[in-house]
Amino acid sequence: MTKKIIAVNAGPRKGWNTDTLITEAAKGAESAGAKVEKFDLYRLEKYTGCISCFGCKKEKNKGRCVCRDGLTPVLDAIREADGLIIGSPNYLSELTAAFRALYERLVFQNLTYNMERPCCNEHPIPVLLIMTSNAPDDMYQDLLQNYRQSLSRFVGPTDVFASGDTLQLKDYSKTDWPWTMFDAEAKQTRRETVFPQECKSAHEMGASLVKRA
Repeated sequence: MTKKIIAVNAGPRKGWNTDTLITEAAKGAESAGAKVEKFDLYRLEKYTGCISCFGCKKEKNKGRCVCRDGLTPVLDAIREADGLIIGSPNYLSELTAAFRALYERLVFQNLTYNMERPCCNEHPIPVLLIMTSNAPDDMYQDLLQNYRQSLSRFVGPTDVFASGDTLQLKDYSKTDWPWTMFDAEAKQTRRETVFPQECKSAHEMGASLVKRA
């Protein structure tokens, strides 16, 4: 049976760092025989994070967010999938608000508040979490590990991948004021030399995800 992988882009910029790495991971999954369905969170109908309605805490709804909005098709697809690839840029030392909205509802629907059985997810799936950042690769490892632990507990075994010191613009000289915090030439060089290797790693991790599914 063909395995189905859901790929979710929680970044707003099509074709840039986060989207590119997710696409490569998705291609890796496809190369391993999986079918991939992709969602771009910034292009969905209106949605919110968890509204604390506790509808998912009723027995008839366990493991299922009852809030109906633009995220519902994404949550439904993940619930039926064999694996999840999700990526987000780092904004102000956190992942995007779009990522957080999905993360809240993805995790909370499986949280029971029951000591004997804290998670009601009966279909754990492997997860690949990708983060891109302007900062060095190792700057947000604690943040990533916190997400890894939570996703592993409530969604399924999670691997994380970080791409740091990313290129933000094609031409830094065209900004209205100098972005002196960055070395534009070094960033361009990294984009041309290191980023292709990171794309290769994302591709391999996508293929590995299917094997773990």
